[in-house]
Amino acid sequence: MLKQFLNLKLSQKLSPQQIQLMKLIQLPTQAFEQRLLEEMNENPALETGNEEDDYENDEFENDEFDDYDDSDDADRIEADDINIDDYLSDDDTPDYKTQANNYSDDDESRESPIAANISFHQDLINQLNTFILDDEERQIAEFLVGSIDDMGYIRRSIADLVDDMAFTQALYTDEVMVEKMLHVIHELEPSGVGARDLQECLLLQLKHRTPTEYVDLAIDIIENQFDAFTKKHYEKLIQKYNVSNEQLKKAVHEIERLNPKPGGSFTGNNKVTENVVPDFAIRIVEGELELTLNGRNAPSLHVSKDYQDMLRTYKDSRDKSNDQKDAVQFIKQKLDSAKWFIDAIRQRQETLFVTMNAIMHYQEDFFLEGDEILMKPMILKDIADLVGLDISTISRVANSKYVETPYGTKLIKEFFSEAMKNDQGEDVSTLEIKKILQNIIEEEDKKKPYPDDQLAELLKEKGYPIARRTIAKYREQLDIPVARMRKKI
Repeated sequence: MLKQFLNLKLSQKLSPQQIQLMKLIQLPTQAFEQRLLEEMNENPALETGNEEDDYENDEFENDEFDDYDDSDDADRIEADDINIDDYLSDDDTPDYKTQANNYSDDDESRESPIAANISFHQDLINQLNTFILDDEERQIAEFLVGSIDDMGYIRRSIADLVDDMAFTQALYTDEVMVEKMLHVIHELEPSGVGARDLQECLLLQLKHRTPTEYVDLAIDIIENQFDAFTKKHYEKLIQKYNVSNEQLKKAVHEIERLNPKPGGSFTGNNKVTENVVPDFAIRIVEGELELTLNGRNAPSLHVSKDYQDMLRTYKDSRDKSNDQKDAVQFIKQKLDSAKWFIDAIRQRQETLFVTMNAIMHYQEDFFLEGDEILMKPMILKDIADLVGLDISTISRVANSKYVETPYGTKLIKEFFSEAMKNDQGEDVSTLEIKKILQNIIEEEDKKKPYPDDQLAELLKEKGYPIARRTIAKYREQLDIPVARMRKKI
């Protein structure tokens, strides 16, 4: 039996041109320059320079091509039923277009050169070459090196490693031999590499230190009282080892100097630090804020005169063959594309500027003084309402752009925050509350750090009635550990 149903669905559809504009808006400066270069290479009708765009008002634009049908033009894409999310997914976006950090190839003073360094694991293999090993031992040792993660740890059990070597390498050995080779790995640099857990990692590093009274005490603590140490039960450790507060403090200092992630500190990991190229600059001129858009976002483009001349030649020609019509259709497509791209860049410039200008004036007090406590609560909708743009557009500007201020270069999204009520019923920014929380923790007595419930009471006294669970959330966002882990001797 057949049944009919009526299903109403509301969805936002964008044309391919609108989708491309959205992609342009979300690009930071360096990625935009790359996109511009790609378009210049793909479309010979697009040129740089200050030449006037005669084609925009050219008499051929609308009337000369009415004498043939271009309905089969492959470049003319129908705009209906196009979902923006399908086109803005990361799957078709190169990595350079999704990275927040950016730099320019003509900004020599800011670039970080990338050295052709060997990898972390290759460095460990090279160190193995200094040991006298037979073929079996070397195979096992190299397999163990390949099992080390980027932080420098071997996370698998000896039994699992033995099984892996048998199944993947046809290398049949036993746990005793693997353990023996693991001791070889533990002799490699950086010290602590190849450990199976944090306790072993710290012990390996301490045992490579020159023995002293405090190093020996630190080894004993990590080896036999690791749980008490991690929980910072210092009074228990003082009683256990019958040492003074100062002696324990020096032993703990030896431990704090160790590296819990020996692989992460390796300089040959080919980690690239990208220096930020600001998309905007805000300066204070005679007490007033002045906003500028990075000039690299405003290239001088025009439509090729040569391509326009080709159209004129076609118009003046008496005989218009099919080949000529095909060629001129191609030319028109390129000119249309060039015109659209120039217009899209103008729209991008305007969108970026009006959005940042609204943010600047909304947070005027902060930009004038530089005090984060002066930052007002601000959400995407606030700016969207001010400039008359969609929230998603504001998000694309905020998430990938940087602004240079008198107080440093900042990611624009950092200026957005939710609002909370203080005891006066006034809206205050969560950024303001986090800053006050951070100041309280920085000034606390590290011998008796404040637990979260006490921090909530202190903030309440300052006029910010916040629940303990909210304090815990803000503390985690600030990367501040719990009170027990902040405790010092």
